[in-house]
Amino acid sequence: MTDTLPSQASVVVIGGGIMGCSTLYHLAKMGVTDAVLLERNALTSGTTWHSAAQVRALRNSQNLTRMIQYSVDLYSQLEKETGQSVGWIQKGSLSIATNPGRLTHIRRQEALAHAYGIDARSISAGEAKERWPLMNADDVLGAVWSPDDGRVSPSDVCAALVKGAKRLGAKIFEKTGVTGILTENGRVRGVETTRGTIMCDAVALCTGLWSREVGAMAGAEVPALACEHFYLLTKPIDGIIGNTPTLSDHDNHLYMRDDSGGLLVGCFEPMGKPIAPGVLNETFEFGLLPEDWDHFEPMMMNALHRLPALETAEVKMLLNGPESFTPDGTFMLGETAETKGLFLGCGMNSVGIASGGGAGMNLAHCIVKGHTAYDLSEADAKRFAPIFNSIEHLMARAPEILGTHYDIAYPGKQLKTARDLRKLPLDSQYRDAKAHMGQVYAWERPLYFGKDKEPALRFERPDWFENVRAEVMAAHEKAAIFDASPFGKIEVKGADAEAFLRHVCAGQVGRAPGSVIYTALLNERGTFESDITAQRLTDDHYRLFVGTNAIKRDLAWLRRHSEDYNVTLEDSTETYAVLGLMGPEAARIVSECGGAALNDIAYFKHAEAKVAGIEVRAARLSYVGEAGWEITCAATDAAALYAAFTQAGAVPAGLFAQSSMRIEKGFCAMGHELDGDVNPITTGLDFATRKSGGFIGADALEAARARGEQSMMVSLILDDEMAVPLGHEPIYQDGKIVGKTSSCAFGYRVGKPIALGHTKQLLVNGSRVQVDIARKLFDATVVIGPLFDADGSRMKG
Repeated sequence: MTDTLPSQASVVVIGGGIMGCSTLYHLAKMGVTDAVLLERNALTSGTTWHSAAQVRALRNSQNLTRMIQYSVDLYSQLEKETGQSVGWIQKGSLSIATNPGRLTHIRRQEALAHAYGIDARSISAGEAKERWPLMNADDVLGAVWSPDDGRVSPSDVCAALVKGAKRLGAKIFEKTGVTGILTENGRVRGVETTRGTIMCDAVALCTGLWSREVGAMAGAEVPALACEHFYLLTKPIDGIIGNTPTLSDHDNHLYMRDDSGGLLVGCFEPMGKPIAPGVLNETFEFGLLPEDWDHFEPMMMNALHRLPALETAEVKMLLNGPESFTPDGTFMLGETAETKGLFLGCGMNSVGIASGGGAGMNLAHCIVKGHTAYDLSEADAKRFAPIFNSIEHLMARAPEILGTHYDIAYPGKQLKTARDLRKLPLDSQYRDAKAHMGQVYAWERPLYFGKDKEPALRFERPDWFENVRAEVMAAHEKAAIFDASPFGKIEVKGADAEAFLRHVCAGQVGRAPGSVIYTALLNERGTFESDITAQRLTDDHYRLFVGTNAIKRDLAWLRRHSEDYNVTLEDSTETYAVLGLMGPEAARIVSECGGAALNDIAYFKHAEAKVAGIEVRAARLSYVGEAGWEITCAATDAAALYAAFTQAGAVPAGLFAQSSMRIEKGFCAMGHELDGDVNPITTGLDFATRKSGGFIGADALEAARARGEQSMMVSLILDDEMAVPLGHEPIYQDGKIVGKTSSCAFGYRVGKPIALGHTKQLLVNGSRVQVDIARKLFDATVVIGPLFDADGSRMKG
């Protein structure tokens, strides 16, 4: 190791586990050969060294899967590149199901595998027993076999990554603790260590268990907390010869494989044990926590059921090593909202080795090129509401997240801990109306109304099916209230407001005050950062409405592009409530409430008015395809406005009804149809961009038009009324996968299950396809455009 700490480096990587080593390696590969890695103890001495190190490629999204596929390719190539063995053992993985819900879940995963080019196939319980002879298969209903999965040696992988990085000039300093991160005007400037200070342009924070505390040194929120994680190791037993596949018995919260002739039995128990900050300090090096047999006992009983040979096995140890978990179970990757130049690669939720190769590549890509190699918005470092950084909430949520690691992905599933953190102005009214609430960016939002008990979760037609039908029909035949209050609201004010928004927005933001503008926020690649609705209030004041969970990300994006403009940006989300009053009786209701003037507002225009004696700003637009307004008022006035509307006959409607109606209308949504991998052309939204250019991404869009890119968005209507598509299902035509669904629902106004989807080739209106739902093919018809009210006459009133 080099002895002298440099005074300057382009990038400093903090943390010598798998994420730090991978990030350093990839920075060096990308030409940042003066990058430095700092580790306060020894490489891999935190979580990495005791990882079970399984590499299972299939995840619940295409790009997370793609990322792990990259890890597999990297680990196999590292040995050739560096001469350092990584201990890659490719014996496959076996996922078994012992109840019908799990069987559907793993078959949905198998369908995804086909869409993502991964070899995975259903096998019988008998074949599963053949692949794992020690397994008790009496209660197994079926299984999915993935032959390409495997495992590695964590320390050897890190040694190979470090060897490759050092060959290219990168430097590693062990026994070098970070004592502070220097910032100036919200930007990283350097790192203070126990051996001196290094000035730098960027910091990659890959500090695992200690990430929240290290992030705080730079003023950034890093909501991650350590939990205890257990696995049992036995001495050699009869029946284990060589290496075995990894056996996943997720119904019993277990994973199992061979280890040195014995068994390794690990668990993600239903509720984990959190580790309070400060328990793991700077002296925790290659450390373990005390065995806890009382806590492990229920998992041990499950393991004895699945592997009867355990009964006579001699225990080597019950390993208890800490792992870090985030509030939603996905890692954090990318630049923080609070501090420019501070990049996170942490909170790996026990998939650090599998993810590490691809995640390190993407983090390095983000540092060097300003964006990940492909869309990883589900792992965006800016996705959490600030309240989730509270220790109280992390101590409650992290143990539940550990327990959800092997959950069945039932639609509508909600977490139970750290709830009621942010309540809507109408929270009590919604609960009085028997709202079933869901958490979005810490807000409690109504999913549907009229709940009489906790819904039973399943993959078939859900418990709330008729509740949602009633809400959709109310909006379609009478009037319904959709609460858009938690949508982010950003006030853009100043002499340069229009010029600034013309720079960052692709839409026609130069319209006169009183206009509503739909616009994309694009990056230099011409792909989506966000999509927003803007209301121009005056010449120098716009109000932007952004997605509920996008406020932190979008505000950071806008602020970082506003430095050369005379504008101020303010988050006014909680100042205002927004009620969408939609349906054919909406006009009567506002008139009865003294707001007849709202009926004079043209489509995509807004105006101030008085309704029920309350000052409001009403915008004529519709996200659900029925005529009405999105009405903004002071949050303190929401209860009176809601009371007036409901007394006049309107009823509340939830997110599930809104989603169904959105999909019927073919409206795209961020995180579903729109992300950093697609542009307005391929998603059918080029009509909302300025062809004169002058905005971020305009050149890339023009190049895409010149290449002849076209919309690849389709709507689908399924023949079988009982089919339940959920999203991410492969679309087949003539036996070949031609695309994938993105948003799905039952379309109550069209009377059939429906979907939006991306295709890889142009499909014509009326053509026939099939949708793979848990390995069963359902016939569907392609529709180019909306499934309901194609010309938009209903919503324009």
